[in-house]
Amino acid sequence: MSIQIEERPPTEVDEELTRMVRARSQRAVPHAHTCCIVGGGPAGMMLGLLLARAGVDVTVLEKHSDFLRDFRGDTVHPSTMHVLDDMCLIDEFLSLPHCKVRQTTVPAGGGLLQVDLSKIGSPYDFVAFVPQWDFLELLASAGRQLPNFHLRMETEVTDLVVQHDRVAGVRFRAPDGDGEIHALLTVGADGRDSVVREHSGIPVDEMSSPVDVFWFRLTRWPNESEAIQARLCHGHVAVFLNRGAYWQVAYVIPKGASEDVFGEGIHSLRQSLLRLAPELGSRVQEIRDWSDVKLLTVRSNHVRRWWRRGLLLIGDAAHAMSPIGGVGLNLAIQDAVATHNILAGGLLRGHPVDKLLARVERRRRRPTVFTQHFQALLQSTVIKPVLAGRNTGMPLAARILLRTPVLQHWPARIVGLGFRPERVSLPL
Repeated sequence: MSIQIEERPPTEVDEELTRMVRARSQRAVPHAHTCCIVGGGPAGMMLGLLLARAGVDVTVLEKHSDFLRDFRGDTVHPSTMHVLDDMCLIDEFLSLPHCKVRQTTVPAGGGLLQVDLSKIGSPYDFVAFVPQWDFLELLASAGRQLPNFHLRMETEVTDLVVQHDRVAGVRFRAPDGDGEIHALLTVGADGRDSVVREHSGIPVDEMSSPVDVFWFRLTRWPNESEAIQARLCHGHVAVFLNRGAYWQVAYVIPKGASEDVFGEGIHSLRQSLLRLAPELGSRVQEIRDWSDVKLLTVRSNHVRRWWRRGLLLIGDAAHAMSPIGGVGLNLAIQDAVATHNILAGGLLRGHPVDKLLARVERRRRRPTVFTQHFQALLQSTVIKPVLAGRNTGMPLAARILLRTPVLQHWPARIVGLGFRPERVSLPL
């Protein structure tokens, strides 16, 4: 389906759609909503909850029956905890089972370089590792307490409803039958393989990533370091994430090399791990076969435009992120907060918000692109040379940055707070 994107001022179509949404309370149009959000991930659930708390009628559509997917982004950074604090949900969040990590260590030049979150000057000076399904369920539970928050699970969006070149809602498939939801605003928050984006006609610019990642788990002993640990040696890179009773391991491979690694066998992977971390010993046998390993094909991209009339893309639907720094979930939350801050007032009054969609893009595009370039720099100057067997050290600029006291807080601030952290504000 090819749709030409064209900027046009609000027309009588917008006025009719506004009347349609306002008529919902009289049940004139049974499936009309103010805002329809596609995707129940971090961006979609956070935006839905924020808008509902502001009084906006919102429906979130999630194609799965639950939130239980393993190896999804679960690194919750200080920037997200500030948002949860704004929403008075921080205590409930911190009551979830989680691990706190304040430091990342990287071997370089015979020593260790550290990124220390305790230097960022925040009451939340740590990364909280929380299973994403627990985090999403926290947001969903808060939303269910609001009469204007509607969450439909097992509802898969198949197409957009377009009227007079304006997105007016979505078509969906569900166990109880197919249907349509019409909305004043449709938000695509359905991940890096976004169906909404595909049908919107909005093009994507792909950035080259030199790596893919294998994810798996190994037992962690209580006396081992709590820090996130990067291990590098000629041809091999792995990052160990502290998850309490186990290490979540990201084993980095050259882009497209997964078939070669599979061909070398699981024993070769175990031996590579022992070269990186000899202290693992017999624990590498916990990787019994390839069913214990999940391949993440790393992608980094961003859409050329985040919106068209009646539609906004946020989170991974607008920009897929590399796993470096674990920033993806947190950027998605920042997108949701900015969207709420800019659009909630107009949506609350039932006004078309097309003129405001470009403001969301202007607010969030620059920090997104800066973050992607920061990730690309690390991939090209640190990871790629190591995988090629050329270099096991850190670039000179990075060593100076991390060893100069007055500059040491900047890497932690970039990771922990991002280039433009958002805070929840009242609708205008």
